[in-house]
Amino acid sequence: MRSAFNLIAAAALLAGAAYADDGGRRMPAQVPPAYTQECAGCHVAYPPGLLPAASWTRVMNGLERHYGSDASLDPATVKALSGWLLAHAGTYKRVRAEPPPPDDRITRSRWFARKHEDIAPAVYRRPSIKSATNCAACHPGAAKGDFDDDRARIPR
Repeated sequence: MRSAFNLIAAAALLAGAAYADDGGRRMPAQVPPAYTQECAGCHVAYPPGLLPAASWTRVMNGLERHYGSDASLDPATVKALSGWLLAHAGTYKRVRAEPPPPDDRITRSRWFARKHEDIAPAVYRRPSIKSATNCAACHPGAAKGDFDDDRARIPR
């Protein structure tokens, strides 16, 4: 009986460790409502672990020219969201190599290019996808940070 309990406890511990070591792709449990409201209004509210802290700092310092749009926020919201993003920014090996400046696009990071190298550029231009930044088109769990290859489905 004790052996079965130890086995279950070990499995639970390993499952928790696997979840904690998911590469920073999962959305943290506590997400500021302003992050969801402001960021997910135009695109997937990306899990902060997909970029290193320096990239998030540049993104938040350039909201008035956010990839062709003015995404300016009041200073208090910028401060709160910046603190949250930096606290949860990616620190693991895959993300340490920042995307090339000046725009810090996740889609231009080395790890993104490597994970998507077998997808032809024309696929991203399909009306059902529109752009490589539309993660949710192929990853139904993207809003929760679920980018598992086994669940990805490329629409026609």
